[in-house]
Amino acid sequence: MEVKIWSDVRCPFCYIGKRKFEAALEQFPEKDKVKITWKSFQLDPTLETRADMNSIDYFVEAKGVSKEQARQMFSRATQMAKEVGLDFNLEDSVLANSFRAHKLIQMAKSEGLGDEIEEALFKAHFEDAKNIDYPEVLVEIAASIGMDAAEVKQMLESDDFNYEVKQDEMEARNIGVTGVPFFVFDDRYAVSGAQPTEAFLQTLEKAMNDKQ
Repeated sequence: MEVKIWSDVRCPFCYIGKRKFEAALEQFPEKDKVKITWKSFQLDPTLETRADMNSIDYFVEAKGVSKEQARQMFSRATQMAKEVGLDFNLEDSVLANSFRAHKLIQMAKSEGLGDEIEEALFKAHFEDAKNIDYPEVLVEIAASIGMDAAEVKQMLESDDFNYEVKQDEMEARNIGVTGVPFFVFDDRYAVSGAQPTEAFLQTLEKAMNDKQ
């Protein structure tokens, strides 16, 4: 069974959803028969990377809310993250366009390292406050999971994997995905958002039962 997951590495609920799905997978007796395919999705392709602006200030500017309201929203997301074992540092997270990160995800997928790069990028952005649009940072992250630093640097300077990112986003549009995380089980069932672990487990069981 294949589970396709559309996500953006600058989406906090995608990281939380990843943990909840993983918890469901751990409880699933036939987890060894599940193949996970990560799919690219940019929440805001036009976002300009601003290393001088933190996410709180951007949220205030973009959403028209007060700093206090923004902090309350961030606090709720941080609490949700804590419940699944994640230690978010949202206030210091760097405002960064995620296109280059998605190119790296596509390259990692081609080397069988999709899960590893997703985890490393999420952690870098949400816990370590690293700029996931800087090539130097991306090369460092890639090397940490065993990818060739020189090859990654060369890829980021080229158009390689641009097409694959765009294809994933087009596929998402074609099936009506408007937000992430979005999970598709064997092209039959979908779960949208960081749903409870039980919801993922029930969908895994339903999809597997259909195959038998």
